[in-house]
Amino acid sequence: MSDVLQRLVEELSTGSVRVVDLTIPLGPDTVVIDLPSIFSPSKGVTIERISCYDDAGPAWYWNNISLGEHTGTHFDAPIHWITGKDLPNGTTDTIPASQFVGPACVFNVEEEVAQDPDYLFTPQHLEQWETQYGRVPSGAWALLRTGWSRRDGKESFINEEEDGPHSPGFHQDTSLILAMERDVLGVGVETVGTDAGQAGGFDPPFPNHSIMHGAGKLGLASLCNLDQLPPTGAVLIAAPLKIVDGSGSPLRVIALSPT
Repeated sequence: MSDVLQRLVEELSTGSVRVVDLTIPLGPDTVVIDLPSIFSPSKGVTIERISCYDDAGPAWYWNNISLGEHTGTHFDAPIHWITGKDLPNGTTDTIPASQFVGPACVFNVEEEVAQDPDYLFTPQHLEQWETQYGRVPSGAWALLRTGWSRRDGKESFINEEEDGPHSPGFHQDTSLILAMERDVLGVGVETVGTDAGQAGGFDPPFPNHSIMHGAGKLGLASLCNLDQLPPTGAVLIAAPLKIVDGSGSPLRVIALSPT
């Protein structure tokens, strides 16, 4: 075992490095993104018991599950968006596993979002963060900490009004910088999708999806516990199911964080 890995094992065993779960529970009550009625919706989670120590299976318990790829805490592959549809290695079964692991850069904008649910993380705010914590490194996960995951229930989480949902996200210029100039692995958010709630009306629509996936980058949605991570210093592991030709996948996102 290398010295680095040996030290990691030791620091995990002593608690010097914590494992932080960034994943919401996945079940029938998990909130799924709403689309306009003209589009086909993604189904929620259905769990069907096969057997539970009974006549159908006397010594074992297991279930059938049915759900959309982009349900709960989930992974967006490049092929998920039209801009990434022709990229090589853009599906959940072809993306190199090395792209699932990287340092975490956490942008804390909870105060701004508390004042404005439509808050967008601008290049100016990114510059302020980098002045304090250093340049976002290549191969990092860019995580937007908004406190949104603490909202209880679908109505509050989607936060829909007559003009559509209202939730925070990345300004399109920031997405461009992160994808093209910082070369991040991808972005992660606490909201139901990686674009702001009003992004369908932006020009172009859904710019974070378009920019990130067009550049071969990844997305993580419905994260939680980002307040347990430091601005820098943690390592994020986000490995989707290896679905053949998959556009995304529910996943268990964990971070290794210093105490």
